[in-house]
Amino acid sequence: MLSAQTKSGKRICLGLDYKKETLLYLRSKEEFICPICGEEVSLKLGDQRIFHFAHKQGGQCRDFYENESQYHMEGKKQLYQWLIRQKIPSVLEYYDKEMQQRPDIMFEHKGKKYALEYQCSTLPEKVFIKRTHRYLEKDYIPLWIISSSHIHAKKRNTIALSNFHYFFLRSTSTGYLYIPSYCPEKHLFQLVEPITSYSIKNVFAHFSFYRPNDLKLDGLMEPSRKQQLNLSSWNREIEKSNLNLTLYPGKAQQPFLHEIYNKNLNLFLLPPEIGLPVPHSISIQTAPIIWQTYLFLDVLANKNPNDLITLQEIKAHFKKRLIRKDIILRKLPQLEEINPLGALIEYLQHLVRLGILSRNGENHFQLQQKIIIPRSNREKEEAKILFYQKNQLILSGK
Repeated sequence: MLSAQTKSGKRICLGLDYKKETLLYLRSKEEFICPICGEEVSLKLGDQRIFHFAHKQGGQCRDFYENESQYHMEGKKQLYQWLIRQKIPSVLEYYDKEMQQRPDIMFEHKGKKYALEYQCSTLPEKVFIKRTHRYLEKDYIPLWIISSSHIHAKKRNTIALSNFHYFFLRSTSTGYLYIPSYCPEKHLFQLVEPITSYSIKNVFAHFSFYRPNDLKLDGLMEPSRKQQLNLSSWNREIEKSNLNLTLYPGKAQQPFLHEIYNKNLNLFLLPPEIGLPVPHSISIQTAPIIWQTYLFLDVLANKNPNDLITLQEIKAHFKKRLIRKDIILRKLPQLEEINPLGALIEYLQHLVRLGILSRNGENHFQLQQKIIIPRSNREKEEAKILFYQKNQLILSGK
């Protein structure tokens, strides 16, 4: 731990970079206590680890603090100093007695309270969600920042993200989704953005790197979009995912394969209009190629040109798929206000821009032309090339 109190009640915060000589003098004159349990703690001033306070053996909340690594302590110290340099009122290791939680840093910005958690180790889902809900209940805005050591690119602009990674997903005021991370060894912020999922674990994303002096808090909270999705890469990865889905189907994917084969469809001969990138597909754990195929089978395939499609109809079919667990939603503790139906609406809006549908009022769409199923690999390839040449700007979000 980096904060303690003297017996006279003075708070000592080691995030302020005291000189060792000052701390040696302070240690010779003062006794220190834990602000949570009130037990005595020792001030450690060794050369191998960051200066810190430590509970004595058998202390009541020893395990609460002493599991922190050197990497974690250094990271939250640097993040605290980053906020202080911006003159943002911040408290390192603030313990809220009413909430009985201690964020790494509590700070106030533009009239709102924030609880910053710098996470270096995996955390059980229930614990993460419980802490996040508790912050929200007490009017804190949670700001979870993951250690950069947890996120690695598979190859250029593609990353594998686990369910744990998605817990850190944030949204800007405009709905732009990203994951903030920080590395104390390199003194470097790393933003994973923009994130577009194409399978359960794999996403297209770009790494944006910032030195702390080059990134303000507002820039961390509201990053601006700098990269556009490469549609050639998207199409290539979708085809690889389809191949893997066929060769190594998991238990959750087998009903999907059985259903499309029973409907006389071939996974490799699906039209290019199915499996399109949409920003909020992140809210759905099931791969876009699967849930968009279900939408096609449940709604679009049964309509003729000029037929109306209602949002109520789409919601009803979507709900049935959720109940049967054909479609699985992703848990996003910091973004529970995101409606997964938003991903379906984004997909339908793509079809509007592509001329497949037209918008007819707020809750209705009208089919303009049916989606054509290719009858051969050659026909599929020709349709795909023409489709992506014609619709590059529409699908890339430019």
